[in-house]
Amino acid sequence: MKRFLLILLLLGGPVWAVDPSEILADPVLEERARDLSQGLRCPVCRNENIDESNAALAQELRILLRERLVAGDTDAQAVDFLVARYGEFVLLRPTTDGANIVLWLAAPALLLIALGVGWSTIRARRDTTEALSESEKAELEKILRS
Repeated sequence: MKRFLLILLLLGGPVWAVDPSEILADPVLEERARDLSQGLRCPVCRNENIDESNAALAQELRILLRERLVAGDTDAQAVDFLVARYGEFVLLRPTTDGANIVLWLAAPALLLIALGVGWSTIRARRDTTEALSESEKAELEKILRS
């Protein structure tokens, strides 16, 4: 029973981050706000979305997002407004255009380079191995039989 209550408390934690005074009266707008806030990063908490964060800045971002939606902005316009104001850092999944393409491609490129270097190193070592002479083979057989 204690484990069950602990699991319920842990799963319900993100629900408590949104203050009831922030919740919009229109359930459709509130659902849109919740969906959008799942993709926005809290600048204070780093890798936590603003919907789950209890930081004051995350609360301000949630309120600002809801104000933009109530004003009639589309989802893209509301997110673009926050990005223009706080930078692309607020996006949990940054865009893949412009200078960000370098960041998106750097990890796979470095992995391929590392695999190539490793493969060529192994190939180079294999080519430099020399066969044993007859006396070394005989000595090896003698050691293995002992």
